[in-house]
Amino acid sequence: MWTKNNLWNYKNVSIFAVLLPISLPKNIFCMDKNKQSLLFENFPPVSTADWEAKIIEDLKGADYEKRLIWKTNEGIPVRPYYRAEDLETLPFMESMPGEAPYLRGTKTKNNDWIIRQDFEEADPEQANRLAREALEKGAQAIGLNIQNIETSKDLNNLLEGIDLEKVPLHFQNGTDYPAFFEMLVSYAGEKSLKGSLDFDPLAWLLLYERFHKSRDASFDRATKLINMAKDHQPEFRVINIHGQHTHNAGANMVQELAYGLSQAVEYLAAFTEKGLKPEEITPHLQFTFAIGSSYFMEIAKLRVARVLWSKVVEAFIANSEKTDSAAEKASKMFIHAVTSNRNKSIYDPYVNMLRTTTEAMSASIGGADSLCVTTFDHSFKKPDDFGYRMARNQQIILKHEAYFGKVADPAAGSYYIENLTHELAQASWKLFTNIEAEGGFIRAVESENIRKSIEEMCQKRDQDIAIRKRIFVGTNQYANSEERVLDKVEPRAQLSDMSALRQYRGPQAFEALRMAVENHAKKGFDIPKVFLFTYGNPAMRKARATFSGNFFSVAGYQIIDNLGFGDIKSGVQAATDTGATIVVFCSSDEEYLEMAPAAKMIKESNPETIVIVAGNPREIINELNDAGVDHYIHIRTNVLESLTRYNEILGIV
Repeated sequence: MWTKNNLWNYKNVSIFAVLLPISLPKNIFCMDKNKQSLLFENFPPVSTADWEAKIIEDLKGADYEKRLIWKTNEGIPVRPYYRAEDLETLPFMESMPGEAPYLRGTKTKNNDWIIRQDFEEADPEQANRLAREALEKGAQAIGLNIQNIETSKDLNNLLEGIDLEKVPLHFQNGTDYPAFFEMLVSYAGEKSLKGSLDFDPLAWLLLYERFHKSRDASFDRATKLINMAKDHQPEFRVINIHGQHTHNAGANMVQELAYGLSQAVEYLAAFTEKGLKPEEITPHLQFTFAIGSSYFMEIAKLRVARVLWSKVVEAFIANSEKTDSAAEKASKMFIHAVTSNRNKSIYDPYVNMLRTTTEAMSASIGGADSLCVTTFDHSFKKPDDFGYRMARNQQIILKHEAYFGKVADPAAGSYYIENLTHELAQASWKLFTNIEAEGGFIRAVESENIRKSIEEMCQKRDQDIAIRKRIFVGTNQYANSEERVLDKVEPRAQLSDMSALRQYRGPQAFEALRMAVENHAKKGFDIPKVFLFTYGNPAMRKARATFSGNFFSVAGYQIIDNLGFGDIKSGVQAATDTGATIVVFCSSDEEYLEMAPAAKMIKESNPETIVIVAGNPREIINELNDAGVDHYIHIRTNVLESLTRYNEILGIV
């Protein structure tokens, strides 16, 4: 059984081989030792103390911590550089791929993963068509919607023509998984299945803060599934721990890992209480993690997940009768990765392809066992053949053209990633043990501690997005003000429509602003015009015009840019002739006082015109205010709050 005495002390374990993460001549490793020695004599080593001294000198008194060390959302400090010596005290440097605790992956010869494609289609025959087409074009595993599968005939229509022994099949959206699995086992007969069910009663608890029926009924059904799989389909996974729900709700990686681990421990404890051995349980568990755009941290996340799970299972089976091979198999985590929903945008949706590409790279380098890339337009419409093809081909290119699947643990020895892995493991383990000490996952959900912690992290993320510390290209920065999407968005039921743990996308608030402007135009009103009154210093007026154009494009306002005016009167005349709703002064701080009379002239021509200054010229703000300037925008402005205010002023709701 799981007890506090089983808790693993991460600091007491010891780490593996080093690869130099620096660029060297291609033939350096083919040189004889004398030539290599000569080469390195020409490049004498530089000590860390020398590096630090040079950095401090170049900082010229600036604060080292504030300027060069940044903290991730997980609170992990990231130094400006790492060196070989930073690997010396890290754990697991001596372990190899395929060896516990599986930091370097569970595979020994390569880093191959299963290309999986999931389909929402609920009609069995249509889903079968999509699945077979995907398999013909490079997919290796299929995720299927079983909400309409009620009879053996329905199941046959769904699976007809698919080789059950070769293709891993994953079944989602079921209403009665034990009944479905009985039907599936009967349908398969003597065939050995691979794949999974999406059954996870604790995920329901997490999302809705209540069990679907009751705690006992949920665990009874889960136990029944484990027993059926153990007896009839030993390679099939019937419980799926949904780590992606916390990710898509806004959790940081420490929270994702700790909550997912605690959730899995709850299952292990419940099943062992019912007489099952750990090595009978874990082969039927699957972990699903969403992969976001924090490239290196996501790589580290999957490596940490395997290590922590290995140590948890080791504690559970310590007193269990087992063979070494059974224990080894039991402690291997099967990770299914899926690209994040949290960072996908409706505007400029093709950028989503870039996002899913880096996410797929992180998942593969991190050692995911299977991966599903969601379609680029998944957030606002039902996927079509083009979306499915693009998503599938991203993985095919990474695996078969970029050879990402050829090298076991490509991140091994990276000074940066190894240290991120270590820091993330420590922080995640600490949160996990705190949850266990306070009663475990179920109690943490019922006390609302998990939801409150994630919501607190969400607030920080939302603030970063609002002030554009976190950039969504095409949405809160570098938006195409001519783009219109309102007619493209299809009404779709979202998980967040009912759940207590809100599933959301970061760009949503900005998208709502933009859609309000589109809807305003559809009602027959003009889209607000923003006139950039460029004057004076060429460099400053260009920089501030670019900033201002980006600022208001985010709301979908029409931007009227200018090359620059030689005098104030001609600029005022041009602004009034366009009938601009907003006029933004774009110049240097020193020249804004010279432009002040322009604000008065514009207001005299049309008192409703909003006059804004790009910048924060504190020394002359009173004079500018007196002249008629209404607002100021600059890099510290909360863009979301500011644009929301302008929409309200202009009657756009």
